[in-house]
Amino acid sequence: MFIDERNSPVTTPVFPLPSGLPPTDLSARIQAAIQRALDEQRLVGAVVLVARDGVLIDRQAAGWADRERQRKMTVDAIFRLASVSKPIVSTAALVLVAQGRLGLDDGIDRWLPGFRPQLADGRPAQITVRQLLSHTAGLGYRFFEADADGPYARAGVSDGMDASAISLAENLRRIAGVPLLYAPGTAWGYSLATDVLGAVIEQVHGEPLEAAVRQLVTAPLGMADTGFVALDAQRVATAYVNDAPPHPLAEGETVSPFEGAIGISYSPARIFDPQAFPSGGAGMAGTAEDFLRLLEALRQGGDALLPDPLIAEMARDQTGGQELPNAPGFGFGLGFSVLRDPALAASPESEGTWRWGGAYGHAWFVDRARGLSVVAFTNTLYEGMSGRFVTDLRDAVYGALEAGR
Repeated sequence: MFIDERNSPVTTPVFPLPSGLPPTDLSARIQAAIQRALDEQRLVGAVVLVARDGVLIDRQAAGWADRERQRKMTVDAIFRLASVSKPIVSTAALVLVAQGRLGLDDGIDRWLPGFRPQLADGRPAQITVRQLLSHTAGLGYRFFEADADGPYARAGVSDGMDASAISLAENLRRIAGVPLLYAPGTAWGYSLATDVLGAVIEQVHGEPLEAAVRQLVTAPLGMADTGFVALDAQRVATAYVNDAPPHPLAEGETVSPFEGAIGISYSPARIFDPQAFPSGGAGMAGTAEDFLRLLEALRQGGDALLPDPLIAEMARDQTGGQELPNAPGFGFGLGFSVLRDPALAASPESEGTWRWGGAYGHAWFVDRARGLSVVAFTNTLYEGMSGRFVTDLRDAVYGALEAGR
């Protein structure tokens, strides 16, 4: 049972992660991939965890958590998660679905009556919970806009990673004032949908998002270091930008992950500010092991957190066959991408593999057909999210599995 007070201790079961022996040369291959990225100054530090069939078979930390202070990376380092928060918050919503308190195809106006964005021609539009979870709601991100004169920028919308002093309700008001990019359900576009979902969770659960996520997901799984505020500043990894060499990410610095986009305005200090609004799509911090607990709970199923049919729905491509930009062969489920065509993706992963990342430098995937969960948290954007290291690590893992058959 939970004790509902925000700062009270909770007594909950912890999802187990027993340790085991890795396949032949798995550790060496992963270590080589990490070391190559460190030597080439593409990364400053990294934590990599690999679990197979419910057993933690490799755990590595390398490089610096803080290069300037000569603080080594440790496996219990806390990272700013950015979009790694999306599957956490999406799972919280699905727990409410499993409890019968929320429907996937409910219109969100039931819970957010004031959130009524319109189409570009002024027509009204209804957004469902499923469309928020699958990023088919017609919303966008400010950081995708070409310049500071884009509609989200003019409206003062926060992407959830800046030092904005507004509330979640005010951010939703600003988002709702911008026309939708397309009719809900007719296209796919990565977006602030998970931030809107966070507001839905608050209304359904009747608690602030931080408390709701803790009670629905992180406490039951023993994710003790994961939340919207990092309480142990000494364990938080310093964020870097992967220039050559990487430089510490400055407060207020804007860095674009995509050519032609204005980019993300970052506030590394935001994660220490209890007054910052809880961004469901980008505003959490946590450890690699905490996140692995979530992935394993979903991979293993068996009602550890969600019923199997709901996990299957989470893992089903919800895009109607549409391609994700810059991700051939992938669709999107309810909270993460889903591999539809390994050949098109040029990937050794199995069909149906789940994958996503985080802008502060993170990548993860779950290959249920192989019983495999892999988490790679780095402190270097964007190399750790979408650089060569992500592919090198994937290939190191699968290479070892094939060699160890």
